[in-house]
Amino acid sequence: MIVGERKPIKEILEMIDKFEKVLVVGCGTCVAVCFAGGEKQVKVLSSALRIARKIQGKNVIISEFTIERQCEKEFVEELKELVPKHDVIISLACGIGAQTLTENFPEKITLPGLNTTFIGAPLEHGIWAERCRSCGDCILDLTGGICPIARCSKSLLNGPCGGSKNGKCEVDQEIDCAWQLIYKRLKQIERIDLLSEIIPPRERSKTDNGIPRKIVREDLMI
Repeated sequence: MIVGERKPIKEILEMIDKFEKVLVVGCGTCVAVCFAGGEKQVKVLSSALRIARKIQGKNVIISEFTIERQCEKEFVEELKELVPKHDVIISLACGIGAQTLTENFPEKITLPGLNTTFIGAPLEHGIWAERCRSCGDCILDLTGGICPIARCSKSLLNGPCGGSKNGKCEVDQEIDCAWQLIYKRLKQIERIDLLSEIIPPRERSKTDNGIPRKIVREDLMI
């Protein structure tokens, strides 16, 4: 899931300083799960903004609406009656959701209410950890289902750096050494032989070469 966290109230107040009619839009999927952008968080942010603006002696009208997914136009359509009545939109979604609102309502300014942090998984209540870098060249079949690109501080592909101690990363002692985890996992499933496989350097054309990525599935196109 995409993990995000809400921007500080002070920063959001600065972004909407010149606007009186504000629409706060939440997203009911990823950021709702991590308690950053769901319906409840929309209400909390809206209340905080109203109180802050009142203290500042400034008028503000804030409307609230949460859709299932901000990243899909079908759900964004639900906002078509609301958007024209407001000066600005605050998106409580990931960067994709905020950009989707911009593309669908170009006549209005869409402001990000969240900082998109990473693709991760919940470890326990209130804690999420990065588990994927969206590199476009998945090697989990060779590493026992544990991603060294996301979970190794140095993103090493062919074994540990040698600096770990007691199973902990030398960069941050709070982090488990990814390659120690990979070794244990491969031993558990009796696939230690996979460690002899040399993983070639990542194909940069599939990941961070600066070119926006796109996937086309012609079999799904209408």
